[in-house]
Formats: sequence, C-alpha cells, structure tokens
Amino acid sequence: MGFFGIGTGEILIILVIALIIVGPHKLPELAKMLGKGFTEFKKAADDLKDSVNAEIHIDKERQKLIEIRPQQEESKTTETATTETNKTEKSEEKGNLSEDEEKKNLL
Repeated sequence: MGFFGIGTGEILIILVIALIIVGPHKLPELAKMLGKGFTEFKKAADDLKDSVNAEIHIDKERQKLIEIRPQQEESKTTETATTETNKTEKSEEKGNLSEDEEKKNLL
C-alpha cells in the first residue's frame, strides 16, 4: 500500500497521465501546488482536532464542576442544620437557667 491506499503502479499511471495532460514544463508547478494544498489541509485538520479536543476538555471540567456543586450545597446544608441545632440547644440552656432563677426567686 502506498499513498492514500494507492499502490505504486497506480501512482505511476497517474503521473504519466498528468505528464501527458499538463506537460513536462508545468508538472513541477502542479506538484508544488498539490504539496502546498495537502500541507494546508493537514494543518486545518490538526487545528480542527485541537479545537475539538479543547472543547472535550472544557466539557469534562464543566461536568466535574456540576458534580462538585451538589456536594458543596449538601455540605452547606449540613453546616446550616448543625448551626441551627447549636442555636436551639443554647436557647434551651438559657431557658433552663431562667427557670432555675425563677425557682430561686420563688423560694
């Protein structure tokens, strides 16, 4: 297998036909133009590939953030519940002190 899945024999036939159609003087120019065209095509394909890979990376990072946010919110909810429980316990302690003071006052 040769270039683009074309064997050596096929490449020779294509070159002979190109030589007949284009002529020997313009064949080097045609080869240069084809070479530049393939180079530009490869460069564009590589740029597209890099762009797609960057988008995939961004999407993966976005998914990680989406997964982390519920965990952070759950943590905040737990903190809030703990804080509320502590406030309630402190209020109850203050209430108990007030009851004790009232008992002392009654005696």
